[in-house]
Amino acid sequence: MSPDGPRAAVARALDTLGTGAFLADEQGLIVAVNARGEQLLARPATDLVGRDAHDLLHRTSCGEPMPRAECRMLESLLGGRTQQGEEEWLERGDGTLVPVGWLATPCDIGTPPSATLVLFHSARFPGRTGRRSPAGGRLSELERLALLARTTTLLTSTLDIHKALRRLISLVVPRIADWAVIDLIGERDDVLRFAVAHAEGGTVKFREDLQGPMPPVPQESLMPLSRALRGVASSSVGPETYQGPPDSGIAVEQRRLFEATGMHSAIMVPLRSMHDVMGALTLGRADDPERFTAADTALLEDIARRASLALENARLYQRQRQVAETMQRHLLPKLPRSPGRRMAARYLPAPDASHVGGDWYDAFTLTDGATALAVGDVVGHDLEAAAGMAQLRNMLRAYAVSQQKPPSKIVEWLDQATLHIAEVSMATLVFVRMSEQADGRCELSWTNAGHPPPLLVTREGEACYLTDGHGILLGVTPGQFRRPDATAELPPGATLLLYTDGLIESPAHGLDEGLARLSRHAAALARYPLESFIDELLARARPPDNDDDVAMLAVRHGLGWSS
Repeated sequence: MSPDGPRAAVARALDTLGTGAFLADEQGLIVAVNARGEQLLARPATDLVGRDAHDLLHRTSCGEPMPRAECRMLESLLGGRTQQGEEEWLERGDGTLVPVGWLATPCDIGTPPSATLVLFHSARFPGRTGRRSPAGGRLSELERLALLARTTTLLTSTLDIHKALRRLISLVVPRIADWAVIDLIGERDDVLRFAVAHAEGGTVKFREDLQGPMPPVPQESLMPLSRALRGVASSSVGPETYQGPPDSGIAVEQRRLFEATGMHSAIMVPLRSMHDVMGALTLGRADDPERFTAADTALLEDIARRASLALENARLYQRQRQVAETMQRHLLPKLPRSPGRRMAARYLPAPDASHVGGDWYDAFTLTDGATALAVGDVVGHDLEAAAGMAQLRNMLRAYAVSQQKPPSKIVEWLDQATLHIAEVSMATLVFVRMSEQADGRCELSWTNAGHPPPLLVTREGEACYLTDGHGILLGVTPGQFRRPDATAELPPGATLLLYTDGLIESPAHGLDEGLARLSRHAAALARYPLESFIDELLARARPPDNDDDVAMLAVRHGLGWSS
């Protein structure tokens, strides 16, 4: 039996347990997790398996990474000793913390390498947990400073507004309050109740029935939330505040909030940056009988100031990204229409960049009726790369339309331009000329400047890469080498795919594997309508750990059998 056999059997057995469980190898990497464990950690197995259990999950009570030297759970994982603990915190997929009790023990699966079974369950720690100590007099000065430092660290480490707000909730619930409510003001002064969160069973639950769009902010209202959303002041309130006749739609929603949550005491604080009011943060207590104090209000105002700075940075980044996306959309062309063929293109930005970069595609009609196709990649993921891409694309069009020359000659001129005109350091490119012959055949002529090879897929599902015509990338040795041309026929019903390396490259796998994966999926999708073909191919072939842009251009010749 293979080493994976016993391990797989143990993994299947985990689902029979009534508590959270995962199996870790001798290096502390998770190799299996049960359904209860996925639920407690709010993470699917795909996000857990293969990851270091300690680094991914284990945190201090303040949410900081647990030092490896102080971790008894890690000691058990690496040392093969049975140990247990009661006061530990694990980070869930949404950034919140769950308190757990745990037991780790070596698991004899019959063959090396060894494994460790970790059982864990949600727990409330007497005196300091389930509901962590409220602020005010019961948080020491050191704990208050640690909380503020953690607020700054967590919220400034992401530019995703939703993620930052959820991290904010995990910091204050249940450490300070039972309930947290976040209201946000949009670009057009519309109000959204982004989150209503409650500490329940050691985890944070969201009340979606209480979330959603809110009435507009009345400018004359003296009610606490209306004042906070105008950036006026913080307020300590209770349900009695909203028992009288409501002065606005927001007051009606506030009455419903207090009735649904059972909060007897709450603080409302503006989320206010140097330039604008972004919303309001409300913390409330229902389970804890103590009301908020002036010290609680001061602490919450300090947290809100730090949160507002982080949110303003995230919003500025989001606006910059929207501008970049708009620029990218305008830089990418409309595809020409041609009888007897169909075209489809896609551009997917890099997930962690500013949603603009150097990947591009183009298609246009030449003066002799032939169609020019191009896909290229300028080095970089920023506005400079996008500007260089635009320069290359425009010069390529000018050369190709004005000069009736083979693709190799057009690209040689373009290569010279990268040295003297365009602000481009290096780039790759495939340039194709597609023409109809007198007998109805479709002929391809192309040259390749250091780019991944085009893929040709017949209607019968045969896929092959067009590897001829390959030369050095642009910007390296302009004018020193003659570029080659290559030709091929595009059969009726066949699909030609041009793409950038983001579709095939992966940090974890070699380029050959990416090319094989793309070819396999393209062959399977050969008879799909072209729009579905390119969408499905992007979804299936792009590596999940890819962090690069992707540009794709697909052309199908002969439309009688499929659209």
